[in-house]
Amino acid sequence: MDLRHRCVKLNDGHHIPILGFGTYAPAEVPKSEAEKATKLAIDAGFRHIDSALLYENEEEVGRAIRSKIADGTVKREDIFYTSKLWITFHRPELVRTALETSLKKLQLDYVDLYLIHFPVSLKPGEEMIPQDEHGKAIFDIVDICVTWEALEKCKDAGLTKSIGVSNFNHKQLEMLLNKPGLKYKPVCNQVECHPYLNQSKLLAFCKSKDIVMVAYSALGSHRDKTWVDPNSPVLLDDPVLGALAKKHKRSPALIAIRYQLQRGVVVLAKSYNEKRIKENMQVFEFQLTSEDMKVLDGLNKNFRYTTISFAMDHPNYPFSEEY
Repeated sequence: MDLRHRCVKLNDGHHIPILGFGTYAPAEVPKSEAEKATKLAIDAGFRHIDSALLYENEEEVGRAIRSKIADGTVKREDIFYTSKLWITFHRPELVRTALETSLKKLQLDYVDLYLIHFPVSLKPGEEMIPQDEHGKAIFDIVDICVTWEALEKCKDAGLTKSIGVSNFNHKQLEMLLNKPGLKYKPVCNQVECHPYLNQSKLLAFCKSKDIVMVAYSALGSHRDKTWVDPNSPVLLDDPVLGALAKKHKRSPALIAIRYQLQRGVVVLAKSYNEKRIKENMQVFEFQLTSEDMKVLDGLNKNFRYTTISFAMDHPNYPFSEEY
């Protein structure tokens, strides 16, 4: 990982900026905020923007990117944009349609990275989480290897530069890597990763396969009640993080981000607050000692904020595995 150029090389030859801007926000936040925040992020120096069809803000995020291209702040090739295939589009005939829907919303010709958002498949249709009369999610059974082949075709068609996965465990990654006729390896696995869930085993596995790990919820999640238990501990209030923040004269958030970068993890920092967006770029201005890193490793308790509980009974549910 090259911290000076702030990029890491993917296994297909493309480069991903090691610090990304996450655009997800709970439903009650107006979508216009995503546009405003993305513009602020690009102005602050972020070049890696992460969104998804699920977030329902790609129109706004796309508008922000295009306005920053139009005013000369960036060129299209300066921006690394990630989108994700939602779980109701896993059937191979739906994959390209889903990506084209995102591109239409964004009004961009291609995305830089397209991910399978989650290995569990739900019934195709209009709803993001289709439910039966008892309020249970309606599962679909799709071979994820067949979904992957459809992503490979999207890459060949130039609709995305790179393809990867999100929320996959090591067995699911192994299954893709051992797939007969595999054309492209996943370039990355985007997973929840922070000092309470440091994913050290999955990280070691990914590194051994030349797959980049990308961390979401790196600051301990946005605590959206749709996905996260409101009683879960607040990572940034952790006294150990607080003590290291004091030592380095930085915020606890910067300590948490820097921790990941020094482990070789690409980090998504998510904030709609202008001051914090700018502050997150300061992560390149200091370094944690090996002692600091050991102390942070000691915070791990395999605690997951985002359990995706509606999918727990699905045969492809990834989080029952240790890593």
